[in-house]
Amino acid sequence: MSTVSGDAERNGAVQADATAQDIYDAGMVVRREVLGDAHVDRANANKDSFTEDYQDMITRIAWGGIWTRPGLSRHMRSAVTLTALVAHGHWEELAMHVRAALNNGLSRDEIKEILLQTAIYCSVPSANSAFKTAQTVFAEIDASEPN
Repeated sequence: MSTVSGDAERNGAVQADATAQDIYDAGMVVRREVLGDAHVDRANANKDSFTEDYQDMITRIAWGGIWTRPGLSRHMRSAVTLTALVAHGHWEELAMHVRAALNNGLSRDEIKEILLQTAIYCSVPSANSAFKTAQTVFAEIDASEPN
């Protein structure tokens, strides 16, 4: 994919001359870097004729169209994503994105601070569920690490 540097700085993978495949490929790179190969491989292995279009859409639009944009760091994108997931009560997605946030360089203390912030702006009950979700993720990670 050829790009004009000014457009690339503003638009990430979404360029005037980019094909849907270019955007998909760029999205898949970011998706794998953020969520990990195991998660993406599971999602791809589980897709069928019913979910295939959805998987394509999120790879192209969310990961290729948004996550490749240079306007926010992945660190910041993870912080925003965690907050949005808490605000809407999407606990399974929150668990996935807690892992992703760690992959993107957020520390457990930074995740804790984000969740404390959500207690004020999203609700204490939502933050309570978010802390439980994150605590479970951290325990799973700790249990899987060699001693």
